[in-house]
Amino acid sequence: MSDCIFCKIVAGELPSKKVYEDDEVLAFHDIQPASPIHVLIIPKKHIASLADAKAEDWPLLGRIQAAAAQIARELEVEESGYRVITNVGANAGQIVHHIHYHLMAGARLSPLGVHN
Repeated sequence: MSDCIFCKIVAGELPSKKVYEDDEVLAFHDIQPASPIHVLIIPKKHIASLADAKAEDWPLLGRIQAAAAQIARELEVEESGYRVITNVGANAGQIVHHIHYHLMAGARLSPLGVHN
C-alpha cells in the first residue's frame, strides 16, 4: 500500500534499524520504544491486522513467531523474559494498519490491563 509506513520501510523508502530480515519477515527497532528493548516484527506482505489475515497467511504469521524467538535469542533476552504482542484495531491501540508484533524486553514489564 502506497501510504503504509511499514510498506515504505519494507520497500527501503524509509530508514529503519533492522535486527532481522528474511524473504518474508522484517524486524526493526521501534522509534518510540515503550521498553528498553522494543522491536517491531512485520510481514513484508501487507496485511492490515490479524483480523484481516486469511488462511493462506497463517504460515507467514507462524514465521513471525519463529523470528520473534530467534530475535530474543540474538538479543539475549530469551532467559530473562520478553513479551510478544499484536494490537488489533483502534480500541486495542493499533495505530499502523499493517499487522505487526511488538517484542518488548529489557525490564520488568507491567501486567497488561484495561484502561477506561
